[in-house]
Amino acid sequence: MPRVAERGPRGLSVRLRTTLAATIVVGVALGLGSVLFARVVEDSLVSSVRETAERDAEATASLLEASGATRLPEVDRALQQLYTPDGELVSTSEDAERLTLPHVERPRRALIDGVDHVLVAREVPIAGERYELRIALPLTDALRAASTVSGLLLVAVPVLLVAIALLTWLLVGRALRPVETIRREVDAIGPGELDRRVAEPDTDDEVARLARTMNRMLARLDAAARAQRRFVSDASHELRSPLASIRQHAELARAHPDRLDDGELAEVVLAEGARLQDLVEQLLLLTRLDEGGLALVRRPVDLDDVVLADARLGRDAGVALDTSGVAAARVDGDERMLARLVRNLTANAARHATARVAVAVAERDGRVVLTVDDDGAGIPEAQRQHVFERFVRLDEGRARDAGGSGLGLAIVAEIARAHGGSVRVDDSPLGGARFTVELPAAS
Repeated sequence: MPRVAERGPRGLSVRLRTTLAATIVVGVALGLGSVLFARVVEDSLVSSVRETAERDAEATASLLEASGATRLPEVDRALQQLYTPDGELVSTSEDAERLTLPHVERPRRALIDGVDHVLVAREVPIAGERYELRIALPLTDALRAASTVSGLLLVAVPVLLVAIALLTWLLVGRALRPVETIRREVDAIGPGELDRRVAEPDTDDEVARLARTMNRMLARLDAAARAQRRFVSDASHELRSPLASIRQHAELARAHPDRLDDGELAEVVLAEGARLQDLVEQLLLLTRLDEGGLALVRRPVDLDDVVLADARLGRDAGVALDTSGVAAARVDGDERMLARLVRNLTANAARHATARVAVAVAERDGRVVLTVDDDGAGIPEAQRQHVFERFVRLDEGRARDAGGSGLGLAIVAEIARAHGGSVRVDDSPLGGARFTVELPAAS
């Protein structure tokens, strides 16, 4: 059987802790049950002897009353004595000649001549006088039987505990065997083997659910690793473009100073440096949003004011910006991040619009809805699910002067998600694309 490597806080395996717990619980239950059972057996045997003594006393009293004599008949193993009302011994059985049986009001146990007895007393009317008959029966056999039962329990309980411990050890080991198999399989999966999966049992028990959970986790890790590799590759490609442009112009200026003056080189360096800086800032922002390391300063924000303050971006891009649909609406969020969300959406719309962009804000049913429409070529329905992925630029925006880095809409989606909202893209009444952001309204 495999040895389970998982350890508890005290260094004990789950298998050993379960076995110890089961053995202790069963041991305590058996111990208390055995003590109670032995006590019940002893009380039952003593009660049986007491009833026998009472029957013997009734029979002897009836015999004496009927005969009118004071001579006691012989009763097996019983000690008998007859006393006058003054406490004078009148008659005694042969075994009780050297003893004095004490007076008792009701049957009870008494130690007589070093032996435990049950003592019973009865009044007997004989020839007009009231005598007291005292009978004692030994408890030797009853106590010996009770002791035998106790001895058997002292042997049986430890044997039963050992059997229970062994059975628990085997059953727990068998139950944990699939868990250990899953653990070994997962432990053997290396960084480059996240496409591997553990075997799933055909059952629907906890082990099968654990295997399915592990496979779903591996699938998520695999998807995250693929996305990370794709992200690094795309980021490297995007960063390479401005760096290559700067290097190309620098090498041209050094090799042919007469063909590229310092002013042109400075303009290229500044433009590409700004593009590089913007790309790095967007990458850092996405990373912080992914890791939850971006501390949002939440407070009530008038989203309509944020939209109107950003309206100049559309005008600067040379398109008509319609803000007539902007109504008062307030959300709880980070004003700086919400401004980035609006800016990215309007800049994207202005970049793809032919002549017109419309922005609207409304509050309904506890939600604030922001829509950004453009009259451009729109987005094919098959490609709408991909526009919020990173470094995704549709064919219409592949040219460097027509599109950005491919991170703007990904940032929009992450900011909306961080504020408990969502974003989607549909057809616009203007003929292009409509981006709709829904956020919870301020309480």
